[in-house]
Amino acid sequence: MDIQHAILGILSWQPLSGYDLKKIISESDLFYWSGNNNQIYYSLVELHKAELITQEIQHQESLPTKKKYTITEKGRAELRKWTLANPDLPELRNNFLIQLAWADQLSQPEMDDLLGRYEDEIEIQLRMRQARQQAGYQNNASDGTARAKFFWKKIFENILAAYQHELDWIREVRRELRDVNFPDEI
Repeated sequence: MDIQHAILGILSWQPLSGYDLKKIISESDLFYWSGNNNQIYYSLVELHKAELITQEIQHQESLPTKKKYTITEKGRAELRKWTLANPDLPELRNNFLIQLAWADQLSQPEMDDLLGRYEDEIEIQLRMRQARQQAGYQNNASDGTARAKFFWKKIFENILAAYQHELDWIREVRRELRDVNFPDEI
């Protein structure tokens, strides 16, 4: 994910502090930023230098000074340009698949445990996201246009479908593994 464009997109909804941006990014299924907070703040400095955002310093009584960031027209133009760029293909990297590539070294009970833990984790993640959807959580899209709401609904459906597909897949792997008798089993 390009953190700078994600920040511009989030700021297109409303002005926010760096802390608020960090919170939205860390709680989101869509903004999967794995970097540290310093990178978010560094990006804010870079965006400000490029005049893509403005900052307003807000002095608070008995609290630290707060900076609130707002996207500029130049920032909106950059966000639009990026939105029109050729889309990246989905990243199909899954560390569990790499783990599974050498799982033949495991005994049957170890393998069953590994697959079971993965299935449980995927199911938990799916249920959490389904609960969020039922609660109406769709990031900050609830204040957007009807078209924005439509896209956020479709984004959530895509995320849920990916988790559901992974859950169905791991269950099928476990079923097939139970039904096959491998002669060179550990």
